[in-house]
Amino acid sequence: MIQGTVYKSTGSWYLVKSQDKFFECRIKGKIRLKDISTTNPIAVGDLVMFDLENDGKGIISDILPRTNYIIRKSVNLSKQRHIIASNIDISVLVVTLNNPNTSSNFIDRFLVSCQAYDIPVIIAFNKIDSYSEVDRFELEKMIKTYKKIGYHCELISAKYGNGIDELIELMKSKTCIISGHSGVGKSTLINSISPKLRLKTKEISSSHNQGKHTTTYAEMFDLDANIRVIDTPGIRGFGLVDISKYELGDFFPEFLLAKQKCKFNNCVHLDEPDCNVKKKIEDGDIFESRYLTYLDMLKDQNIYRKPDESSSTES
Repeated sequence: MIQGTVYKSTGSWYLVKSQDKFFECRIKGKIRLKDISTTNPIAVGDLVMFDLENDGKGIISDILPRTNYIIRKSVNLSKQRHIIASNIDISVLVVTLNNPNTSSNFIDRFLVSCQAYDIPVIIAFNKIDSYSEVDRFELEKMIKTYKKIGYHCELISAKYGNGIDELIELMKSKTCIISGHSGVGKSTLINSISPKLRLKTKEISSSHNQGKHTTTYAEMFDLDANIRVIDTPGIRGFGLVDISKYELGDFFPEFLLAKQKCKFNNCVHLDEPDCNVKKKIEDGDIFESRYLTYLDMLKDQNIYRKPDESSSTES
């Protein structure tokens, strides 16, 4: 048996690296994972065990335990679950204010997903070379919001190399996932770190102000500075998986801290009396934009909800 790391998954075939060699592998039979049902049993970043056949192709027989993974639930009617990547040291969320726009709602949803799966996040605000004075004012407000919560923010221009050295230092010797909407510059960022890769990039569609998909499947690349990067297809939205309405606020770090002084220990920060989270919002200590995202996520039908308890319990 040979141990290797999955570098690319196309759904039926997997590119697996072991001791600096790549092998095309497939699954023999079905691999079932404990406690999780997804459209893809194997994801990029997985450590797998495989045997070689006479033709040099590999047969994957087992997946080693994951340290973590990030999963999304389809926002369409199918509601299918899909593991984007696994065994991630850090996630880099590439954000642009325009061309295309990344909403605070999307950022917050992504942060909640990573928080739920114990994946640290760097928010990389890209295309700073193209921003107007008004854009920069808006950018400063966003950075203030996320830095206050405790998230690391970097200003970069992947196209011209601004801020890339600082980002490389944070990514050095780590397995990183690069995420964000199509067109925000994920592939350009990877090319900026390791130009020899020459990943395909495309311009923004002028008619819809959206990125054209240049990445079809998640794929891992070995970059300079011993960085392993997982490039993902552009993500338009997240449907969260198995987070109850009582747990959701715990994945907003500032809510979790304030919750300790709520009257009820199962407070969901809606209409309950003496809710410290709502008090902090009124006082300006918690940003209202984050609370609006929280309310939007509570309404999301993709969130699994536990049956309402008959009464609230005081702390």
